Amino acid sequence: MSQILITGGAGKLGSALLEVIDNAICGTRENFDFTNVKMVTAFLHSNPTINTIVHCGAMVSPPKVNEQIDKAIHDNIIGTALLSSICFQRNIRLIYISTDYVFSGEKGNYNEQDELMPQNKYAWSKLGGECAVQMLNDFVIIRMSFGPDIFPYKAAFIDQFTSREPASEIVKKIKNIVLSSFKGVIHIGGSRKSVYDYALSIGAESIDAISIKDMTVKMPKDTSLNTSLYKSTIEK
Repeated sequence: MSQILITGGAGKLGSALLEVIDNAICGTRENFDFTNVKMVTAFLHSNPTINTIVHCGAMVSPPKVNEQIDKAIHDNIIGTALLSSICFQRNIRLIYISTDYVFSGEKGNYNEQDELMPQNKYAWSKLGGECAVQMLNDFVIIRMSFGPDIFPYKAAFIDQFTSREPASEIVKKIKNIVLSSFKGVIHIGGSRKSVYDYALSIGAESIDAISIKDMTVKMPKDTSLNTSLYKSTIEK
């Protein structure tokens, strides 16, 4: 029976995916460091039934990326490129979890063909990963935004708009894509709303409204996604 490997399996998204996808196994730094070719090759040799890898592992905090640029390059760009090369050699389908931040955020409602123009180093690192994945014949790039089921912060942006969904909801859509035969780039998410309104929609209380203008890292204004392709090809 074929198996699905989820990188970053100890993280919020990876662990949520493990709960909903049958025959999925967990890849962590300890057993599947995707920046270590020898470790990845040995793991896949010991698990020959793996035919799909869902690549969730990444540095995802824009401020931390700015503080550790070398690590972000190593993990998000080089690591994804190495994993892409190994998937090509072994004929493994690679599903790459990307971000809505690859867009400029000037207009929102972005579709899969819109111009890519990252506004911070985190987004550039994720776009670097996309470039490597695009070299494959059997790949999916999923652009999206997600958060924990409980909003973890005391404040939320009133002037940043998103299609973000909580992990427990967005993994259902990722699962649908994994189980489909889709290839290419696809957007998933919920309806457009401010991050502040998103926080309220998942039950946050007594949170402050803040502005992206107050951030030391440049943040895009509106990265809401057009999910028509998903609805017409996966949810049909």
